[in-house]
Amino acid sequence: MVAFRNEPDRRRWYALAALALATVAIGLDSTVLSVALPTLADDLGATTADLQWFTTSYLLVLAAALLPAGMLGDRYGRKRLLLAAMVIFGVASTACALAGTTGQLIAARAALGLGSAIIMSLIGATLTVLFDDQERPRAMTVWITANALGIPLGPLLGGWLLDHFHWGSVFLINLPIVALGLAAVALLVTESYGDRGRRFDIPGIVLSTTGLVVLTYGMIEIGDRGWSDRTALAAVVLGVVALGALIGWQRRATAPLIDLALFRNRSFTGGTLIATIAGFALFGLLFALPQLFQAVYGADAFGTGLRLLPIIGGLMIGARAGEWLAGRFGPKPVIASGLALIAGSLAVGAATTTADTGYGAIAAWITMTGIGLGCTMPVAMNVTIGTLDTERGGVGNALIQSIRQVGSAIGVAVLGMVLNAGYRDGLPAGAPDALRDSVSAGVADAGDSVTLAAVRDAYVHGMNVSLAVAGVVAVAGVVLAMTVLPGRTSRRGLAESVP
Repeated sequence: MVAFRNEPDRRRWYALAALALATVAIGLDSTVLSVALPTLADDLGATTADLQWFTTSYLLVLAAALLPAGMLGDRYGRKRLLLAAMVIFGVASTACALAGTTGQLIAARAALGLGSAIIMSLIGATLTVLFDDQERPRAMTVWITANALGIPLGPLLGGWLLDHFHWGSVFLINLPIVALGLAAVALLVTESYGDRGRRFDIPGIVLSTTGLVVLTYGMIEIGDRGWSDRTALAAVVLGVVALGALIGWQRRATAPLIDLALFRNRSFTGGTLIATIAGFALFGLLFALPQLFQAVYGADAFGTGLRLLPIIGGLMIGARAGEWLAGRFGPKPVIASGLALIAGSLAVGAATTTADTGYGAIAAWITMTGIGLGCTMPVAMNVTIGTLDTERGGVGNALIQSIRQVGSAIGVAVLGMVLNAGYRDGLPAGAPDALRDSVSAGVADAGDSVTLAAVRDAYVHGMNVSLAVAGVVAVAGVVLAMTVLPGRTSRRGLAESVP
């Protein structure tokens, strides 16, 4: 494996490009569906519950499969499992495009979540094999940027395809990416394993799957229905209990699914939590901004995607700068500065954005947020993944992705709840229920210009409150970075563990 790293050719960078494309496809798939929902409601006769399950089925299988996928990759080979995952992803994409009923589409989306989970859990582990300590930061920058790039491209590409082709085309765009990824992984990625002799931790798999699925489901429902929904709260409690039981079992298991010793490493724990905090801010922003652009400013799906591009541009700038600065000064000050920039830019957005604010002002502060994210996420992920050796690469990276997945769900739920509460509080007293459901419903049912202006102002008020909360979380991330992360990190497994 080391010999492969030192080869003079650039095959590993071509392999990274293919893996990044697969990551873009996953990002596309998480956002492209949003612009297709109205069309699916008409063509498939989908109910509101069906539309929710198109997304939820994908997310629940994704959450369930991450940790088992990492363990299977370590045992049976990451390259082999990556190839299988890409085949699953391609077949599931085709099934989505050809679905004739809501049940078929929900089932195909669940299969798509399985392929996505395996790909997400193993790409990071593969990068530790392909790239050494000097090259991995740049590889992580490419990967993290690819993670974010699919988010605005989804509405952009999806909106254009829906305007010109059948809705199934939004899933068929995955096929050429999958074909390229299959060829590149087959030809350019060498096989790697973890601990091939480790036994399957069946209780650990059951508890982790139950905990992650139920907790993710509960947070999705809370984001949609609020904290007063008893079913959602019960799911969250059950998920937390299952994950608590998982931790207890992992302490006693002879061949645990999760190596809890990883959490004694300050770099692993701090980097994972900080990447999750940055994801909390990113997904909260991406939850609020599309509604702002569409409901308040009247943009269509394609225009919304265009207006989100400054986040990606800022992220790319920040990632390149963060890579260079981390090499010169170490990751701690770079990560802390990135989180401080996120907090500051969100504070500016919360203080200055109104229903009449021009796009130029919004583009300025979301660009700065993107730069902060670029300085934070790739560097934090490199710090975390750099602590994993080959033996634990699959399960370790799957654990990181699982924590980030749940953190993203929590971020959307919490910030969505704050936004909705702020929106409803901002509406005139006695506003009808139709206006209180959502800003989109409020704009559609406003009836007159005065009410319409009140609905838009109320949404911006709620969004600004949610931005302020996300900013406070980013400030907590600054404190965490300065107190938990070591000044310098190196790839030495648990050598830097604290007692």
